[in-house]
Amino acid sequence: MAKYANPPQAPPLFTGTKDSIVADSKALCDRTRSVLDSLVASIKPDENPASATFESVMRPQTEDENESSLSARVLGFYQYVSGDSALRDASTEAEKIMDEFAIECSMREDVFRLVDAVYKNSGLSASIEKDKDRLIDAALAKSAGLDDVESARLLEKERKSYIRNGLGLPEGPKRDRFKEIKKRLSQIQIEFQKNLNEENNGIWFTKEELDGVPQDVLDTLEKGTGENEGKLRLTFKYPDLFPTLKFAKSPETRRRVFIENENKCNQNAPLFKEAILLRDEAARLLGYPDHASFRIEDKMAKTPKTVLDFLGDLKSRLAAGGVKEIEHLLELKKKDHEARNLPFDGNYYLWDHRFYDRMMIEQEYSIDGNAIAEYFPLKSTVAGMLRIFEELFGLVFVELTPEDRKHISPTGKAEDIAWHEDVIIFSVWDDSSEGDGFVGYLYLDLHPRPGKYGHAANFSLQPGFRKADGTRRYPATALVCNFSKPTDKKPSLLKHDEVVTLFHELGHGIHDLVARTRYARYHGTSTVRDFVEAPSQMLENWCWTPSQLKSLSSHYESGQPIPDELIEKLISTKHVNDALFNLRQLHFGLFDMAVHTPKTHEDLEQMDVSKLYNELRVQISQIKGPEAQGEPR
Repeated sequence: MAKYANPPQAPPLFTGTKDSIVADSKALCDRTRSVLDSLVASIKPDENPASATFESVMRPQTEDENESSLSARVLGFYQYVSGDSALRDASTEAEKIMDEFAIECSMREDVFRLVDAVYKNSGLSASIEKDKDRLIDAALAKSAGLDDVESARLLEKERKSYIRNGLGLPEGPKRDRFKEIKKRLSQIQIEFQKNLNEENNGIWFTKEELDGVPQDVLDTLEKGTGENEGKLRLTFKYPDLFPTLKFAKSPETRRRVFIENENKCNQNAPLFKEAILLRDEAARLLGYPDHASFRIEDKMAKTPKTVLDFLGDLKSRLAAGGVKEIEHLLELKKKDHEARNLPFDGNYYLWDHRFYDRMMIEQEYSIDGNAIAEYFPLKSTVAGMLRIFEELFGLVFVELTPEDRKHISPTGKAEDIAWHEDVIIFSVWDDSSEGDGFVGYLYLDLHPRPGKYGHAANFSLQPGFRKADGTRRYPATALVCNFSKPTDKKPSLLKHDEVVTLFHELGHGIHDLVARTRYARYHGTSTVRDFVEAPSQMLENWCWTPSQLKSLSSHYESGQPIPDELIEKLISTKHVNDALFNLRQLHFGLFDMAVHTPKTHEDLEQMDVSKLYNELRVQISQIKGPEAQGEPR
C-alpha cells in the first residue's frame, strides 16, 4: 500500500469557528466582487468590441469560481453535520451571505454586457439562432473559436442565466421586485432546511405501546425519568421511525407516530406557501405563465403539458394495480385484526402500509427482513460495496489512519480533520490501466445525531477542475446518512432497502469522484437535473444481483454469506406492491406540478396547500389518511 501513502493533495479541513466561517464567506464575496469590478473597469466592448473575448472576460471569472468553490461548499456544509449548534448557525449565516451575493452577481447589468459581447463575438449567437435545437458539440465550439465543448456550453448557459435572473426585464420596479423575490426565496430555502435539520421532537411510549418493535431498536431509545419513568422516547429519525411503522403491533401507536412525524415541522408550511407564491410571481414577471413553464423550458420535457401527460398516463396505467394491491393488503389487515381481536373499520390507512407490506412479505414470501439484515452489518457491507466499485472502475479505497487524520492547529493542538469522530475518510486512487493515480477523498458519515441532516444524501465538499497551470484539482465528496448505531450487543445492521439506499448514495459519490471537468460548476453531480439520478439508479441494480448480494454479505456473528435460498426469496420481492410504491412517487410529482401551474396568481393565493396535498395523496395513492377514520369503506 506504499504507493497510496502520499496523496498529492491534502484533504479539506473542518476546523472552522463560528467567527471564521462567517468571515471567510464575506471574504470570498469580496474577492469575487473585486474580480468583476476589475473586468468592468478594464474591458469596454462599446469602445473596443474585440476586447470582449472568452479569455479576457470568462476565464478570470471561471478561475475565481473554481477557487472559491473549494471554500464555499465547506462553509455551507457545517449546517448539515456539525455537532456544535454555534457552527451550524454560523454556516447558515454564511450560506445566506453567499446566496445573497450570488443573486447580486447574477443581476449585474455591467457584467452581463461583457458576457453578451463575448457571446456575440464568438459566433455562438448566430449558430444557435440558426438552429435552436442544435446541441453544442466540438464542431460548434471550434467554429466559435473556443477550446472545447465545455467552454462553449458555459458561455451559452452563463448568458442565458442572466436573462433568466431578470436582466431581460427593463430597469425599474419590475427588476427590483424580481431581485427582492430571489433574495427572499434564498432565505426561505435556508430557513426551511435548518428547521428540518434542527428538528428533535419525539414521543414518549410505554413498552406495551411499542410491542413488536425489535429489541435492538428499543435498546437505543432514551429511557424516561420522573413523569416518564418506565417509558421510552421515540424520535422521528429514520432508525426509530421506520422500524416502529413496520413492526409496532398497535394501530394507535403507528397512527400517532405517522401523524406526528408528518407534522413535526409545521413552521415550514407557511414558508412553503410563501415560496410557491414568490416563484409564481417571479415567473410571471419574466413572461412565463407559471413557475413550472420557467423551470421545464430547458429540460428534456420542455413544457408542463409533456410532464403532465406523462404523469397522467402513468397514473392511469398504475391505478388498477394499486386497487388490487390494496384489496390484498386490506384482507391481510382484516385477518390480523380478527386474530388479535382488534376493531376493523374496513379502511387501509397510511400508517398501515409499512406494517402490512412487511407482514405480507414475511408471510407470503417467507422472508424476515431482520434476519436478512443480520447478513449486512454496516462496516462489512460498506467494504463490500467499495470492492464492487474497485472491480468496476479500477479504483482503490484507502482508509485514512488516525495519524493521517491529525491536523496541527495554529495553537499547536492536534485536531481531527473531519467534522465528527464517527466520520470515515478514504483516499481514492485509480489503479486501472488507463488510470493516472490519485482520484480524491470520500467521506462517510453514516449515523444520526442531533442537528444532523435527517435523510440520506451525497454532498460535494470540493469539486474537481483544471487549474490555471493545467494541473488537476481533485474532488472531495461525502455521504451523509442515518443508519442505526451499533449497540453493545450488535453492530449496525442494514435492512435490504438500506443497502439499496447506501448503494444509491455511494453511486452519487463515485460519480462525483470519477468526473473530469474543466470547470468546477460542471463537476460530478453538478450536471443537468434530468441526468443527475441516472448513474445511481443504474448502480442500485447491483443490490438485486445474486452474485453481488452474496459478495456484499457477511453474517455479523458467523461471517457466512447469505444463503442462496434467501437471496432467491429476496429477489422475488423486488416488485411486490410496486404499483403502490410508484403511485406514491406520482403523488409527489403531481402535487409539485399542481402548486406550480396555477391558472392565475390569485388561484394560488386561495389554494389550501396542505388540503391539496392530502386530497391528492388519497386520490393518487388510494390509501386513506386520518380524515377517513370512522367512515365506512
